[in-house]
Amino acid sequence: MAAGADTDNKTTRGDGAGSNQRHLYPGLVQEWPHPPVTAHRRDAGEAESRRANGADWDRYADEYQATHGEYLGDVGFLWGPEGLTEAEAGVLGAREDLAGKRVLEVGSGAGQCTRWLRSVGAIGFGLDLSHRQLQHSRRIDESTGIAVPSVRGTATALPFAAGTFDVVFCAFGALQFVAEIDRAVAEAARVLRPGGRFAFSITHPTRWMFTDDPTEEGLVASQSYWDRTPYVEVDDATGATAYVEHHRTLGDWVDLLAGAGFRIVRLLEPEWPEDNDRLWGGWSRVRGRLTPGTAIIAADRDAR
Repeated sequence: MAAGADTDNKTTRGDGAGSNQRHLYPGLVQEWPHPPVTAHRRDAGEAESRRANGADWDRYADEYQATHGEYLGDVGFLWGPEGLTEAEAGVLGAREDLAGKRVLEVGSGAGQCTRWLRSVGAIGFGLDLSHRQLQHSRRIDESTGIAVPSVRGTATALPFAAGTFDVVFCAFGALQFVAEIDRAVAEAARVLRPGGRFAFSITHPTRWMFTDDPTEEGLVASQSYWDRTPYVEVDDATGATAYVEHHRTLGDWVDLLAGAGFRIVRLLEPEWPEDNDRLWGGWSRVRGRLTPGTAIIAADRDAR
C-alpha cells in the first residue's frame, strides 16, 4: 500500500504485494533492482495510471513471480499476504457450487487463482494489463497442464458481453491501480449475470494512514485516512510516471458498490497467522498482529 509518503520523497523500491508502495528497508526485504524513483502525492488520471502501472508490472513481473510464486502456488488461490485461501474462506461460494460457474479474474497476473478455480470445475478466465504477467501465466499453464484462457485488457473496459459471468473477482489486482474506479465497478456489474457475485481483496484502507514499513515504525499514523490524493512514483532518470496507486475509504467502497446495484454480503479482515513469518512489502507479523492489512469484500449484483 502506498501510504504515508511525503510529497517529493525520494525512495528506492523494495518488495511488493501487487498493490502497495515498495519501499526498501535494509536487511528486511530484497533490494529492488530497478532505478530509483521519487514519490509524489498529486492527482493522476486514468490514462496516466494505466500507462505507468502496465509498464511497471511488465518490469516487475519476473521479480514478483520469483519472490512470491512458491508462496502463491501455481494452482493456488490466496486472498492476500496473510495466506487466507479461497478454500478456507469460501468468498466466491461453497467449493462444491463452483463447478460449472463462469468466472472472470480481473488483474489475474500469472493466473494462479483462476487455475485453482479451474481445478475444482469452474470455467475461469483471466484478464491483466501486463503482457509479461500473462507470459508467466502461459508458462504455468504449460507446466501444470491447467490452462487459463486470458486476455490483455483493463478493468475499466472489460472485453466481454453483458451477463457473461456468474462471478467476477480480483485478488489484490487491478482496483487500486485504477483512477476511474466507478467505471471499473460498473464494468464488473455489466458483465455479471443478475444475482452474480463481485468479490475483491485490497490493501485495508486504514493502512493508508501509515508508512509502508513492516517494522514498529509502520504502526505510527502519519497522514489522514480521508486524504485520497494518489500516490505517484516518478522515475528519476527519465521523468516518466512509473507507478500510481489510488486510495478509497471503506465508506467510498460501500457507496461505489451500492451505486452500481450491488449488495455487500461479506467483509473479511484476515488476522495474521502466528506461524506466518513472511515479509511482503509492508505486511509482516509485527504489524499484522495489531492491525488488519487486507480487506476482502463480497457483493451480489441486484437480481433484477
